[in-house]
Amino acid sequence: MFALPRKLWIEMAALEQKFLQLSWKLHPDNFVNASETERELSLKRSSELNDAYRTLCDPVARVEYLLAIEGARKEGEHKQQAPPELLEEVFELNESLDELRDAKSEGGDLTALKARLESAQKNFQQKLEEVDAELFAVAKHWDATVEVEASGTNPHAEREAIKQRLNELLNGRSYIRNLVANVQKELL
Repeated sequence: MFALPRKLWIEMAALEQKFLQLSWKLHPDNFVNASETERELSLKRSSELNDAYRTLCDPVARVEYLLAIEGARKEGEHKQQAPPELLEEVFELNESLDELRDAKSEGGDLTALKARLESAQKNFQQKLEEVDAELFAVAKHWDATVEVEASGTNPHAEREAIKQRLNELLNGRSYIRNLVANVQKELL
């Protein structure tokens, strides 16, 4: 809809300007005197435009969308895989969560358990930020290959490796984000 190159970095001001232009052009109010079919099409296209804009405004959703159109990820696919380097920490976190649930049901002292979980939550939040930083670094690498390809070379193998790494990062990010949310839920 926006006729953008398949890059992950987008000039947000230009995107917003293009969105406003298209919104005005497709807005259903412009089709009040049109046929029923044209009004329905306008409403559908306007809705699609809003969805596309929301996706492009969210950096993570943008990566997911790019991988979907590149055939490297099914839309909405989120594999919940613990990153191998975090398995021990995830195991300890799950034990602490079980202990907290048991203590809650038995009316035990929650102070030390909550403090341990808050510390773990901060740790995993930091890991989430690290994954996001790597995700954006790999996204920049993707954009560089798009520019190289535009100059006539074919970095196919490199792009495939980047898509695989982006997928791994998204899956790990999704897992860590859910861990943080689960801890937050138990701490309430």
